[in-house]
Amino acid sequence: MSLADDFLKHLQFEKRYSNHTLVAYKTDLGQFVQFMNESVGGFDFKEVTFKQIRKWEVHLMENGNSSTSVNRKISTLKSFYKFLMIQGIVENSPVSLVITPKNGKKLPVFVPKEKLDILLDVGLFPHDFEGVRDKLIISLLYGTGIRLAELKNLTVQNIDLKECTIKVLGKRNKERIIPYPKSINSDFEEYFKIQKEICGFNRFLLLTSSGEQVYDKLIYRVVNKYLGMVTTMKKKSPHTLRHSFATHLLNNGADLNAVKELLGHSNLSATQVYTHTTFEKLKEIYKQAHPRG
Repeated sequence: MSLADDFLKHLQFEKRYSNHTLVAYKTDLGQFVQFMNESVGGFDFKEVTFKQIRKWEVHLMENGNSSTSVNRKISTLKSFYKFLMIQGIVENSPVSLVITPKNGKKLPVFVPKEKLDILLDVGLFPHDFEGVRDKLIISLLYGTGIRLAELKNLTVQNIDLKECTIKVLGKRNKERIIPYPKSINSDFEEYFKIQKEICGFNRFLLLTSSGEQVYDKLIYRVVNKYLGMVTTMKKKSPHTLRHSFATHLLNNGADLNAVKELLGHSNLSATQVYTHTTFEKLKEIYKQAHPRG
């Protein structure tokens, strides 16, 4: 039985790890063994050097492994060599000096402006009550950047058609007033007209056909359905439209502090994540436009 097998048997005996974790450990060690065999032929774990592990790390990165995946594989090796040290098989761990890559921040997923223009301008929404309401849902989420809960709890009194603003109650019961595109007024007018005929009055703005306040799953379903008509992206949620709102504003030169207030963020760092996305766009423009890009 190999040292790797001894290690895996030890982990299984401890019963602190799930089957999924044990499989990951086995896979990671197997990949390292394969790399070492291909690099130096037969090898001994007791003679593995820091440089060889560092070379494996570079090999993983060059072959498209994410920083998260590489970190996990190096962590597996660290655990393995810690086991060998406890067993008295090695005196020092060659993994101790290895510097792992930083995990990259997940950038907000957003829908390109052109796709949303198609959705809102081409006439994909039916002209019945649900179609008119659903268009208003999409228009408000993208046009104001409000959260799902803020949209769901909008009341008719929160809407100022003359000033083109809405008043929302955000996190920690903080009120804020948000402007919306004047074009949404026609959506409001069509909605109020058909709402009166179908389900009557309710203090909440957005209603089901039976006159009740809309609920979370309904809004999710509406967004997923209509974004699915214009994009194949996996994540199609109300928050995707919030991300799109912020990203498109910043792409068009909006002030970061102004976007922070519109989104209702308590600190600027929460808003700055969108600048990473806009910077990625700038880099892409540079690559396409600069003669040596």
